[in-house]
Amino acid sequence: MHPHDYGLTKAAYSVNETLNVLSIGRTSLYMLVKRGDLKPSKLGRKTLFTAADIAALLTKLQPVDTQRSTPRRSTPVPTSIPNSGEVAPSAS
Repeated sequence: MHPHDYGLTKAAYSVNETLNVLSIGRTSLYMLVKRGDLKPSKLGRKTLFTAADIAALLTKLQPVDTQRSTPRRSTPVPTSIPNSGEVAPSAS
């Protein structure tokens, strides 16, 4: 897919911009770099990630299955707390 398909309008993004684009934290970003999913580039002292690499990462992501084949079991939430019949002592 083309970077514009993901709303990426710049050629490259700084670390902070990449964090915002991907909605992840710094630790997750560096994990993606370590795994080879994103390749940082340097321009002087500035670290950049190309829009093409970000788009490639987004293309590789698995889509979330919004319709499960088996529904989740829900745990019933108590609507009231049973009263033990005891009265708390007053602070007089």
